[in-house]
Amino acid sequence: MKITFIGAARMVTGSCFYLQTRAINLLIDCGFFQGTKENEDRNSDPFPFNPSDIQYLLLTHAHLDHSGLIPKLVKDGFKGKILTTNATVELCRIMLLDSAYIQERDAEWDNKKRLRAGKPLLKPLYTVEDANDSLAYFQGIEYDQIVEIVDGIKVRFQDSGHILGSAIVELWVKEDDTGEKKLVFSGDLGQKNLPIVNDPTLIEEGDYIFIESTYANRRHKGISETIEEFRQAVTESLKRGGNTIIPAFAVGRTQNILYLLKQLSAEGKLNHLQVFVDSPMAIQATRITLNHPEYLDEETLALIREGKFSGSNLSLKYTEAVEESMKLNEIKHGAIIISASGMCNAGRIRHHLKHNLWRPECSIIFVGYQAYGTLGRRIIEGASMVKLFGEEIAVKAKIYTIGGLSAHADQEGLLNWLNKFKRKPRRIFVIHGEEETALGFVNSIKKQLNIDTYAPLRMEVIKI
Repeated sequence: MKITFIGAARMVTGSCFYLQTRAINLLIDCGFFQGTKENEDRNSDPFPFNPSDIQYLLLTHAHLDHSGLIPKLVKDGFKGKILTTNATVELCRIMLLDSAYIQERDAEWDNKKRLRAGKPLLKPLYTVEDANDSLAYFQGIEYDQIVEIVDGIKVRFQDSGHILGSAIVELWVKEDDTGEKKLVFSGDLGQKNLPIVNDPTLIEEGDYIFIESTYANRRHKGISETIEEFRQAVTESLKRGGNTIIPAFAVGRTQNILYLLKQLSAEGKLNHLQVFVDSPMAIQATRITLNHPEYLDEETLALIREGKFSGSNLSLKYTEAVEESMKLNEIKHGAIIISASGMCNAGRIRHHLKHNLWRPECSIIFVGYQAYGTLGRRIIEGASMVKLFGEEIAVKAKIYTIGGLSAHADQEGLLNWLNKFKRKPRRIFVIHGEEETALGFVNSIKKQLNIDTYAPLRMEVIKI
């Protein structure tokens, strides 16, 4: 068999791996390239394979850098099955439709300018109709359920502890008399002790391991220390007299932040909070989360059962309508606004930054990874001015970065996960990390675990 590293190879986004065996052609993930214009332009490129030749797509989770190109894949001829967890099926229903709406809106916006300039019009990458069509190919399966997809090839999903329904993919392949080979794709591995989701499942056997490396060059603070850092940031922000803006991924991070704010409020560590969740997708994702108690960790279930999230000091309002969202910009102080996208490259968060980023009394709290080339990355790296909706905006607000709330394991967590294999894998492939980080993690694995390890190049083909 051979595998082609189409995306997330010495880069964080664009997760897509093309596995070809004698019996089957399949993909692991089919995600958006994000960040720089060069990366985003890749989303329009033809797939480096014939989509109609793909029988299965194994999807690790719903985040768009793993799922965002699925409607394009179906539009271009894919007729196979998309296997993933049941929660991921539900989350993709809202995320892919939202993505399609953005594609249509952006194309309409660009075409107005192109029409005036006499340039040819552009078509959206895919439409809402395309996204709807793609949902028919999804098939949900439970964690820990072994499914034989063709003779000699089996798959199982295990909890990766990243977001609701996120999965590690275990794949057993038997092609000939040389015996069965087991491939393990980590997906995005969460860190231990995060609220809501379970800790990542430990895998004990595997011949070829494909491990993410988003935060493989650093160590997070402990969760207790991180929660205190977050509490202090919110407390300082409210004392400053302005608004507190929290860019957060609609799926996963928004729910974590709400959990912490409600817990800190119920414990009396934060008082009289006025919280707004301004993201229709985040609102839907929160409802899906509450409808899936089977995926929640025991601590979260205990708090729900005991009613400890009903602290009266927190006022929480979900804003779905555009008019409601616009009214938030009339609030000048005391509001905590959680909005998407988490990297500030799209969505309502950009409007809130436009109205608050230039105000010294306001604060922006970043709680997630900011990919190279995104607006969020430029802000945390110290940009003094940024452009929003064609207007130059000064960065005067206080900027906080709370790295310990990341839904990705750090270097120690990744190494500990690898160290739980009972026998050494034949080879480890480091994926889903910026080039310098991925190459550094290769050296760390070789040094600490003494296992043959390599960070593939994009579009590199490797025989296994």
